[in-house]
Amino acid sequence: MAEEKVLAHITGTVWKIEVEVGDEVEEDDDLIILESMKMEMPVIAPEDGTIKEILVEEGEAVDEDQVLIIMEED
Repeated sequence: MAEEKVLAHITGTVWKIEVEVGDEVEEDDDLIILESMKMEMPVIAPEDGTIKEILVEEGEAVDEDQVLIIMEED
């Protein structure tokens, strides 16, 4: 199985984590909600897979292109 790194598409704060390690997700499912300039922006699953590792916590500041989640492709 190949790994997929899910990146932050904006600089902001992790507002909410919608998944847990071991969750199976489908393409376009919301994984994390980032907050930037009072706007909530979802980070979505790029494809079907299983959440292998979550590298951030709620309330944490993140940079654009920072790895947030590692998934295993189904």
